[in-house]
Amino acid sequence: MSVQERKQRERAERERLIVATARELAERQGWEAVTTRRLAESIEYSQPVLYSHFRGKREIIGAVALQGATELAAAVRAATSAADGPRARVAALAFAYLDFAARNPAVYDASFQLDGGLAYAQEDTPEPLKDAFAALLETLEGVAGGGVPPGLFTEVFWAALHGLATLTRAGRLLPEDAEARVELLVDRLAMV
Repeated sequence: MSVQERKQRERAERERLIVATARELAERQGWEAVTTRRLAESIEYSQPVLYSHFRGKREIIGAVALQGATELAAAVRAATSAADGPRARVAALAFAYLDFAARNPAVYDASFQLDGGLAYAQEDTPEPLKDAFAALLETLEGVAGGGVPPGLFTEVFWAALHGLATLTRAGRLLPEDAEARVELLVDRLAMV
């Protein structure tokens, strides 16, 4: 292994450490607690080393969002592949999405609430974000009905899930009705 390859590997490892540490800190204490100073102390590198990887907190949030998008896509695909039939797949998608949002609140915020400097629904949207949307579209494209374009239907279904995730986390919805809400969403929106 050349010196250049070793340096690239070490750099990639430092970057993974920064992202993992930011994510862990945000999950424990919220994104307000994530500062470049605290991150530098936690990973035992100087702030200039941290800035050599990311220009600031915004880019770190973006890196966490991309990591989260990859995990969300995997969770949705795993849940839907295990379901039998179109309605069961749509319901599995909804439950997997809401479960991911509940189990990973800081990652969810990085992906959908905070400014990580990422482009959504544009030509230059990063691949992990495109793939997360594709994971939803794969299940929903056959259930829109009424001549609704699959992409538009997926956006509306995703928006409904986002609303449920956000309102549930804020304590605005009764937890005992969570399953009934998903069933109603699936039954009313998806033509299965």
